[in-house]
Amino acid sequence: MENNIGFCVIYRFKVRHGSEERFRQGWTRMTEVIREQRSGLGSRLHLSDDGWWVAYAQWPDRQAWERSQQSGTADVDAQQMMADAIEESMPPILLEPKVDLLLAAT
Repeated sequence: MENNIGFCVIYRFKVRHGSEERFRQGWTRMTEVIREQRSGLGSRLHLSDDGWWVAYAQWPDRQAWERSQQSGTADVDAQQMMADAIEESMPPILLEPKVDLLLAAT
């Protein structure tokens, strides 16, 4: 299949115990603002078995993601909500999709 999702980024976070809901709210709010104002295509936020929060964000292309990164935070309050909740984070993993075989959940 042809690449039709553009560009993806994986983010990984260790969230402080008791701050999970605040982190989820901040992530959701930030994703919505980025989608509305910066061409982001949305994200999925997961909790892995080892306690790390892992997010998968989609963009139309790498240039859209880079422009958003260079523009600073899209929502200062949402960024602070997440920053207050994050104990540790890892560098983002940048992905250039080559095959897309995911189906939409029903």
